[in-house]
Amino acid sequence: MTAIENTPLGRLDKEGRLLNAVLKQPTKPGRFDFRGDIALKFQVAVADEKRPPEYTMEQVLVCAEEGKTTIPVLAGYLQNFAFLADVVDVLGDALAPDGKYFLFCNNIDLLSKYRVTHGGKTFYVLPCDESTVWKEMTELLSIDKNDIKKLDTGGKTDVVLDAARDWHEDYEVITYEKGVSIMEPVKNRNENRPV
Repeated sequence: MTAIENTPLGRLDKEGRLLNAVLKQPTKPGRFDFRGDIALKFQVAVADEKRPPEYTMEQVLVCAEEGKTTIPVLAGYLQNFAFLADVVDVLGDALAPDGKYFLFCNNIDLLSKYRVTHGGKTFYVLPCDESTVWKEMTELLSIDKNDIKKLDTGGKTDVVLDAARDWHEDYEVITYEKGVSIMEPVKNRNENRPV
């Protein structure tokens, strides 16, 4: 079975960045999938105290292949579009110039869809409000949940990531700087929720 250390996710795991895993296992020969959160910025640790990260990329769907150095496909949720720069810094060389990367952001216009290149890596940036990355990805890729309901978590994740790898849309191309200049205030996710 594929060990995480032999994939591009190994470094992130060693750095303690793979958190809240719903799935963290080999799914088929040569492939390792992860669903959970990736820590983007750690809080300063005092003494032995283990603190939660300052912020993360949430609801991540990602696969990595044994012996490869880059991640072919990834989707995740960012509370703030500006964190895209942290995604590029933290994932670094694990991101490929030809990879398929989807970021759903809390603070971009709900009618907007962009392609943003930063640090030589291109991301599809889409709005996400009151939804989940899983639901948004299955809708974007036209995957009927009835077609995959008999599969286990790893099998479902593989279907979505394989479809994402083959998907292409020509969204408006903007720079990271332009995205930061037009992004909206971060919405409070707990607002209007019953107590």
